[in-house]
Amino acid sequence: MSASITVAPPSDVPTFMGFPLCTQLDKLEADIAILGIPYGIPYGPDEIANDQSNAPSAVRRKSVQLSDGLDHWDFDIGGPLIDDRNIRVVDCGDIPVNPDDIKAHYQIAEKAVRTILERGAYPVIIGGDHGVPIPVFRALEVRGSVTLIHVDAHIDWRDEVNGVHEGYSSPVRRASELPYIEGIFQIGMRAQGSARAKEVADAMAYGADITTAYKVHENGISAVLERIPDNKRYYLSIDADGLDPTVMPAVAGPAPGGLLFHQVRTLIHGLVRKGRLIGMDIVEITPCRDVNGITALTAGQLILNFIGTTVRAGYFEGS
Repeated sequence: MSASITVAPPSDVPTFMGFPLCTQLDKLEADIAILGIPYGIPYGPDEIANDQSNAPSAVRRKSVQLSDGLDHWDFDIGGPLIDDRNIRVVDCGDIPVNPDDIKAHYQIAEKAVRTILERGAYPVIIGGDHGVPIPVFRALEVRGSVTLIHVDAHIDWRDEVNGVHEGYSSPVRRASELPYIEGIFQIGMRAQGSARAKEVADAMAYGADITTAYKVHENGISAVLERIPDNKRYYLSIDADGLDPTVMPAVAGPAPGGLLFHQVRTLIHGLVRKGRLIGMDIVEITPCRDVNGITALTAGQLILNFIGTTVRAGYFEGS
């Protein structure tokens, strides 16, 4: 694995929560690895450079507000983040993009995440649009069978848009084609997206468990957790528009009625208790639309909950 497969964040951007920087993935020694994948595969020339590519930097900037120190009490997780444990969290920078080959970065991203997994670390991905988890899903092969948990306003089952098969409307369709993805749970659906009746039928035929945001509000996130099988490996993919725009306003397609922060927090904690939450991503943040940085701050707080709960579950003991 080449040491140059990722690059450091720009010099004016801090690492996530001030954790150490490690861009030489072949030498990675970590339990949790933060990785930015700023670019998806565009549907047209106007999408080659979009504001969502600025999201990894935006989340890093706001992450400095998440903690006054690793020894300070955090009520989200019931104590200090690392809790005096010898836990290694690093920031691996961002996957570079070559404007002359706009698909090559997916190959680099897949290799990067495979290396993170092979080195024994848990990846936390910051996008970028919702196309960026596609290479991550492919890299999950390293871990064997995985149950995909997907938070979104939309089901993302399009086979293609404008002849593009790996864009932001297709990640769950691509995941369904992978033999080691053994189940898909989709949470937060509402309003209208790119899905037509055909895509909904395909999702149902596959066996996707789809829960609208309204059902979550009526029955609670615990009802969803009860349907997810125990003692499995889970990967969590969060589209920012899966949350309500009062919580995450900086999205391209806001829709009222979305999930609330405490519901997604409960989902993360519940998955950690049920089995093994081996990684997560958060995507589709459009920083120019943010309000007081609340979207980037919320994204960082969800990542903090992932770190804190996995630490307390003993995931990294003996590592």
